[in-house]
Formats: sequence, C-alpha cells, structure tokens
Amino acid sequence: MGFKIFTKSADIEADERSDEFSVIDDGNLHYTAAGGFNSTKLTYQEASGAPIETKSPLGYSVGPVTVICLNLNMMIGTGVFSTPASVLSGAGSVGLALFYWVIGFLMAGSMLAVYLEFVSYFPSRSGAEVVYLEQSFPWPKYFFPTVFAMQTVLFSFASSNAVVLADYLFKLANVESTAWMQKGVAVAAYTVAVLLLVFDTKWSLRLVNVIGFIKTITLTFIGITGLVVLGGHTPVKDSIANFRDAFSGTSEATVYGATNALVKVMFSYAGYSNACNVANEVKNPIKTLRWSAPASLILVAVLYILANIAYFSAASKEEILNSNVVAASLFFEKVFGTSGASRALNVLICLCAMGNLLAVLIGQSRMLRECGRQGVLPFTAFWTSTRPFGTPLGPFFLKWALTVLMILAPPAGDAFNFVVDLALYPSNAFNLLLAAGLLFTRRRRHRLHIPSSGYKAWTVTVCFAILSSLYMLVAPWYPPLTGANGGDVSFWYATYCVVGLAIVGICGVYYYIWIKVLPKLGRYEYRQAQIQVEETSTANKLVKVPVDRVDEWDREHDALGRVRQRAARTASNEMGEIVYETKG
Repeated sequence: MGFKIFTKSADIEADERSDEFSVIDDGNLHYTAAGGFNSTKLTYQEASGAPIETKSPLGYSVGPVTVICLNLNMMIGTGVFSTPASVLSGAGSVGLALFYWVIGFLMAGSMLAVYLEFVSYFPSRSGAEVVYLEQSFPWPKYFFPTVFAMQTVLFSFASSNAVVLADYLFKLANVESTAWMQKGVAVAAYTVAVLLLVFDTKWSLRLVNVIGFIKTITLTFIGITGLVVLGGHTPVKDSIANFRDAFSGTSEATVYGATNALVKVMFSYAGYSNACNVANEVKNPIKTLRWSAPASLILVAVLYILANIAYFSAASKEEILNSNVVAASLFFEKVFGTSGASRALNVLICLCAMGNLLAVLIGQSRMLRECGRQGVLPFTAFWTSTRPFGTPLGPFFLKWALTVLMILAPPAGDAFNFVVDLALYPSNAFNLLLAAGLLFTRRRRHRLHIPSSGYKAWTVTVCFAILSSLYMLVAPWYPPLTGANGGDVSFWYATYCVVGLAIVGICGVYYYIWIKVLPKLGRYEYRQAQIQVEETSTANKLVKVPVDRVDEWDREHDALGRVRQRAARTASNEMGEIVYETKG
C-alpha cells in the first residue's frame, strides 16, 4: 500500500516565505510551531507528534455550555445514585463518607489543572492524554504513542454503563429480566447511543447539552428536597439522626475499605477532563476551558455532596447499608412514598446513563482518532476519516464492536466486575505520568525559550496530583482484612491490578519488537511521513526506509516528515510522484 507524501508548506512564524520549516533543534528532538483556526496561540510541539490540523474537520461547535455538559454528562452517570452505600461501607461513618466526596473533588481538581495547562500548550490538538503523553515523553521515539494507543484501543468499551442502563430500563418497565435479556437490551441501548452521534456532530452535541441540563435539574431537585427534609417539613422523622455523631464508626474503617470507598468516589468524578478531548473543536480553548471546565467540576461536586446529605437525611445509616435498592431509590421512597416516585427516579437514572454513554463516545472517539493520526496504528484512514457525515465513524464503529463483545462475552458477576476494574486501573498509571510529564514539559519549554502559554497550574497543585495518582496506583494492592479473596470478587483481590499492568507491559514488548527488533532484522528504519487523508485531515505515517536510503530520505524530508520543496520539485521532475512503502 502506498501514500503520496504530503508536500504542502506550513506558514510557521517568520518562515512562510521559505520552502523550509521553522525548527527548534534540541539535540535528538525537533520542535515546530503551527496554528489552528480555533486559537490565536501557536502550538509548539515535538515534530514526531501528529500534525496540527489547521482547520478542524469536525467543526467548531463546542462552546462553554457544551464544555460544561460534556464534562457533566461523563461525571454524572449512575454512580451518584448507587455508590453512596459502598462509600459509606468503606468509610465506616457518615461524616467520613461525606468528607471523601470533598477529597475526591480536590484530587479531581488537581488533575484538571494539569490538563488545563496542557491545553494551553497544545490548543489546536484534540485527544487529551494521547497528545500530552506524546509530547511529555518524546523519547524513546514512538514509545508512549504506541503503548497508549494500544491500551486505548483494547479498553475502548463501555459495557458497564450499557448494562446498568439496561438494568434500569427493566426496573422502569417493572419486568423481571434474565442475564441474556439484560445483555440484549444493553446492546440495543448502546447501538442507539452510537446512532445518535454518527450522522451529525452539531446536533449530537446539542443532545448532550439537553441531557446535561436535565441531569443538573434532577440532582438540584434531590439536593433541595434533602434540605427540606432536614428542615423537618416532610414525613421523615428525626432527619438529623445521622449528623448528631457523624463520625461514629470511623475507627472501624480498614485501609482496604477506605481505598475502595475512594476508588468509588473517583469513579463518580471520572470525566472532569472530557472536554479536553475536543480542544481543537473549541474556539479560543484556553480562555473557554480555563473557567468552564472547573465550573463543571465545582457544580458536580456541590450536587454530589448535597445529594449525599439528602440520602443521609431521609434514611438511617443501617437502612442505606442493608437496603436492596440504591440510595436514591430509598430516598424517594422515604420522602414521596413508593411506586410512583421510584418509577420517576428510574426515568431520570436512565437519562443520566444515556447521557454518560453519549459523552464517553464523543470524548473517546476523539482520543482514538488522535491515536490513528500519530501513525503508530495501521489503517490510518479508518481512524482519521470524517466522511461522509463529518464524524469519526471508524472510532465509533470500534467502540461499538468492542462494547458489544464485552457485553456478550463475560458472564455476569465476578467476571463482569473484574473487566470494569481492569479498564479503570491503568488510567491511574497514566494520570501519574501526565502529572509528572507536565513538570518535564515546563522545564523543556523554558529551556527552549518557548513563549508563555497564558495558563500555569500551581506547582503545589501538580505535586498533589502526582501524590494522589500514586496513592490510587499503590493503595489497591493493600489486602482486605477478610483475606486475599475477600475483595469485590471471589478470587484474589488484586488480580485486576496485575493484569492491567501486564497488558501495558505487553504493549511495551510489542513496541520493542516492532520498532527495534524487526527493523534491525529487515535492514530498514522507520521514518515519519505526513499524509493528507482528506481535504482538512492530516496524519503521520511510519514509512519503512531501507538502511542504504536513510541518508537520502533525511536530506529530502524535514523534521515533520514532509518533502522539502526543492527535493519535491527535483523528485517530481524525475519520478512524477514520490511513493514509499508504508505500514498498514
């Protein structure tokens, strides 16, 4: 398979009259600058990264409201309705359980500050972690892009949220379901979610905004109702019973229980950085994201805490721990009665679950597309193309296929819970690398005299993010008091930690064989070529160049992998078209 090498010259700083490119040479690394239509700030990045798309092929439909709703929809799924009992069980007391939601907010806020500084460095790049790991750790060349791309592809499923949505749909219909009935409805629900997004980006974002508004109203209603309960204006008796000695039982909490509670809280906050995945679709992203992204996190944190206060005001600690229904259902039954209130709640929970599916699909489709643009995955056009609807159909299809597989393949119970934990654990490792990588990136930019980006997180905040991520990576290894098989699953409690890290390790082995071993045996080296996939879509492609032609390639191509203008003119006269063998 061949690709025509992209030869269009970029207008970079004062070099636009030349056929060469402005390159900052930093030894083995080369940094270039380019601008996108969405920002007045140039994006300075290491040349091996995916190229800047001057005009986003996905449009510019993401404004401040959509930023808030993308984050809010991903954070508010079903966790706030179902996890308070698990958090209370792990914390041991009502007071500590509430405090955990505050700790989770601080941990999420510190990592969000890391993301926002990265956005200010790369305002015209979507994909968030894909870009930030690529640029923080450019050496060994292509290592982090390869490992993260493979990990992202392998874990591109949202089976847990789809199954939860199916479960609540059966509750809403008041129908007893079998495991396969639930799987079938989950597949149908996820298929509908994908179909809502594939035909038009602008209208899909508007749908996300509407559902985000409904979620906000729902949790606001629960929070206000909880305050009314505390005021003694409902049938609930002794509404402040749980708050008289709020920290009673804290001493009974174990390290494993506390860690498990914090993991549940952080799962509920996951999604605070979702809007960073669409940064190149935001006009003036630095200014817009620096206030709207924190606003979404603060709003969600306030709503979470108020919702938990509402639950604890309506039911006793024992009732919440021992109830067969979620905390929100128990709250509605206590305050409004049983059937009608619970049914209304199930409608709202279904909407929250659907909004979560849509927000995750939007954010992760951009991540997958950016992985494809880096050149480390085969079939570049599959990941990068936005035809025919102006949406990333390839990433949408992959997520649908893997999600359906993970819904149908694992049996319910332990295997399903294991798959969910397995998907979450590696993200803690990448968060740690991101926070540490920000400090490296700062130092590198300062040494190269790159202009200020206009946003800088407090160093103490970045250090707190590093420590928080390290805790979330290490603490799950601490065993439960009930023994090695006494965790959330019936087998060894830390199996998902080992398997998660092993998968990342396997990705690293694949990189070594692909980039180091095979080229040495085949007597070729990989070089980067920039290709034009569509009118406004560009990507990198790794090209196999025979060892005896490497010097010639390096003379004819710049650091970005584009044919130098003089070389292109000469080669064009001699050959008509320049084509090299490419991976994929």
